[in-house]
Order: sequence, then C-alpha cells, then structure tokens
Amino acid sequence: MRGLAGAIGVVVVALGMTRAQTILPDPVAGVDMQMGNQAGLEAWVAEFRSRALAAGVSAEVFDAALRGVTFDPKVVERDRKQNEFSKTIWDYLDTAVSEDRVALGLKAIARHRDLLERIEADYGVEKEVVAAVWGLESAYGTYRGDLPVLGSLATLAYEGRRGAFFEAELIAALRIVEGGHVERFVGSWAGASGHTQFMPSSWEKFAVDFDGDGKRNLWGDDPADALASAANYLRHWGWTKGMPWGVEVRLPEGFDHDQTTERVVKPVAEWQAMGVRLVDGGDLPDHGPGSILLPGGHRGAAFLIWPNFQVIEKYNTADAYVIAIGSLSDRLKGGPPIRHGWPRELRALTLAERMELQELLGKAGFDPGGVDGRMGPKTVAAVKAFQKARGLVPDGYPSLEVLELLR
Repeated sequence: MRGLAGAIGVVVVALGMTRAQTILPDPVAGVDMQMGNQAGLEAWVAEFRSRALAAGVSAEVFDAALRGVTFDPKVVERDRKQNEFSKTIWDYLDTAVSEDRVALGLKAIARHRDLLERIEADYGVEKEVVAAVWGLESAYGTYRGDLPVLGSLATLAYEGRRGAFFEAELIAALRIVEGGHVERFVGSWAGASGHTQFMPSSWEKFAVDFDGDGKRNLWGDDPADALASAANYLRHWGWTKGMPWGVEVRLPEGFDHDQTTERVVKPVAEWQAMGVRLVDGGDLPDHGPGSILLPGGHRGAAFLIWPNFQVIEKYNTADAYVIAIGSLSDRLKGGPPIRHGWPRELRALTLAERMELQELLGKAGFDPGGVDGRMGPKTVAAVKAFQKARGLVPDGYPSLEVLELLR
C-alpha cells in the first residue's frame, strides 16, 4: 500500500474536499522554524524579484501582482500541522462518497453531459471519472477556495521549509497572471486552485483551452477548461478507458495476506485460482495483471486493482483518495457502494503515534524506512514482517494494537 495505508490527512470544507495536488516534499532539514512576519515577507519579495524576472516574469506583472502581498500566519500553521491530522479510510469515504455527493454528481453530469461526453471522446477518460475528481476537489465547483493564491505561495516560499518548491510554484502562478488566464486567483492554503485544484506547475504542464477562447481558465464559472485539463492530466499518466480502477473482492479462508500489496502483481487467472472472487461471489473480470489491497486491514474491504489505480495516484498518492475517486465514479455509473464493512472500532494513529510506531519497528529490527510519520510502502512492509513474526495476520495495517505490541 502507498499513501497513508488507510489513514489520510485531509482538509474538510463544505462537502469534505481534498486538495489533490498539494502532496508536498519534505521540509528542508535544519531550516529555522521561527514564524515570519510582514516585514520579513516584504524583504523576501524584494530579494525574490530578480529571480522571478530571470525566470521570464515581466517587471510590470511582478510589481503589480505582489504589491501589498500579505503574510498569512494561518497558512504557515496549516503547512506545519498538515501531517498531524488523519482519518481512517472509512471515515474519509463516509464524507468523500456520501449519498449527497453522489446525488450532486449525478445532477452535475446531467447538467454538463454534452461537455463531459466531448471531453471523454477527446481524452479517453470516462465522464464519471472526470466528474468524481471534480466532486472531490471542489464539490462540483461550489467551493474552489477563498485564499489569495499569490499571498499563500509567497508566504510559504518566504517561510522557507519548502522554499524552493513554493518559489517555483509562485513563478508559475505569476505566469498565469501574466497570460491573463485568471481574474480572481483564489484557492486553498497551499496554492491549489480552480475547479480541479491544480497547483500552478500542473497548470503549466497540463491545462488546456477546451472552450477555445485563448485562455486556460480553471477558475471561472464555466468548468470546461478545468474538466478537460483534469482529463488531460489523467491521460498523460496513462489512463486506459474501459479498465476499472479496481473492483471489490472477497478473499478465501486462509488467504496469504503477504500477497496484499501493490508490489505483488499477478494475472487475474492466478488470483481466481487462489480463490479470490468478486464480493458477490462472481468470477473476476480480466483486465490484465493486478494487485490486491487491504486499505483498512484484513477486517475491512479488499480490492483487486489495475494500472488505472496508479494513474489516480498521480493526482494524490493516498490510497483513501484513490479509492474515493474510484468508488465515486462507480456510483456515478450506477454501481453499488462498497459492500464489506470496516473495523470502525479502530481509530487512526496520531502523528506522534505513527512516528513512535516507526521508531519501535526499527528498534525491533524491522526497517520502516525512516521516522517521519508517513505510512508508506517500507513502513507497511515492516508492519507486515512484525505481524508475521508475532503470528498475526500480516495485513500491514498500522493499528493501535500493533503499536501497543511494539511497546
């Protein structure tokens, strides 16, 4: 499993949107953590000006766009605390694929059917998948963020923990302004914006002018450019039309849970021979080799996934996000909700607990790949190895039970 192995850090607003493309690099080690201020930001902007101009931003646009830019301490606080908050996958999916979001998605598809069908024809990404991205990112355009993108990016670039990353995003944002693509440039705390919450660098690489007006406008009331840009993004990373992201499956008694990882890829015939079936007992559809995931541990739902799962991961690496996009798109196609229950008595580990888990795994001889609180593939593999050594089901789920055994 990738991402947070069943627990995802999220920003919940209105219907519970996630900011897909704000998966940030690690902070630079040793950077001073002292909170900045307005005077410091203004000095940084003056010093940054020459670098922006060297990158091709005109002096006129730079001066007009960043004149009066305001330091926002709340943005810095959000950045520093982003890894502290997590949800279990079932709590996340309750919001991300709620009946309200499904109903609103069906209405959005009906309202924009012609547009979505043209996008599907041009980019080869199903209209329900594009709509699912739209639904999770901005509640179908009803909440696109309310923070000034230039101010947020300037604040974070000046703050310095990820200075190079946010400086590059700020330069890309200034190019958006220079090209006249946006009138009201607002978004989330880390600079993602528009109907599909693109970071400025993603706009540069993947945004398209689908309505033919000469602008790549992801921010206006007309969602055409934004939805086509999301489809273009997915197509670029290899989306295969007609291939499911995954299907819910039922594992047989005595199944080898060491096999439940993206790193194990088998032909469908092999999974079938091992006793894996659709959750309703039917035979598995064959869309080529796939993997089996248990994002909520062995007591939760199981999924057989195909390469389109990894394509959605390019938008957000958390398993919970990918499964939310996939499940929401299935519901918008008329499919059923996830049928298997979840171990709702469990809670997500806090950041401190996740770091303690990694530290204790390392001390016990199971390499988690570092102590950063991120439940990535190495940590999941370490949890599996520890569980196997203790005679537990090796599902890799970083539960409180595992932590307490390590203690």
